[in-house]
Amino acid sequence: MRCPSPLPLLAFAAGLGAASLTGQGPNETVAAGAAQAGPHLAGAVPGAFKAEVVRVIDGDTLEARVAVWPGQEIVTRVRLAGIDAPEVDGRCAAEKQAASAAREALARLVGDGAVVLSEVRPDKYFGRVVARVADAAWRDVGQLMREAGHARAYDGGRRASWCEALETRRPPGLTPAPRE
Repeated sequence: MRCPSPLPLLAFAAGLGAASLTGQGPNETVAAGAAQAGPHLAGAVPGAFKAEVVRVIDGDTLEARVAVWPGQEIVTRVRLAGIDAPEVDGRCAAEKQAASAAREALARLVGDGAVVLSEVRPDKYFGRVVARVADAAWRDVGQLMREAGHARAYDGGRRASWCEALETRRPPGLTPAPRE
């Protein structure tokens, strides 16, 4: 098993530290929300980082170019905090179909490319961070994905089967599909 790279989080931390030295601290509302969120944010960088979506990978992961300091940007994968979307290489046809719909929905939500990352923390997978993602209107993209039926709440624990869930509840636009 590969160890998670600390580089994406270190870049965020460096940007946050530098911003505090210049008096350009994080958005107080976002920082206050992170402070009240609880112990699951241990190790999180409580800042608001402007980012541009480079591409949508799946229904809960995107790649973004993040401004960590004036004139300094990093490109990293960002998993949306608090949600789980179906997997593109899922176990059944229904999950694969739901994953495609979730990816398209996320692409529509972040279509103009401008997003804001907050509560950035390391992920268990190499080269990726977990963060709250807000659109240009400061709407929580993960919450919008849940409300639209393209994702479910996720706290980082073991994930339930999407195939079983899709047998009893079909998200909008999905038709029953046989298991593969």
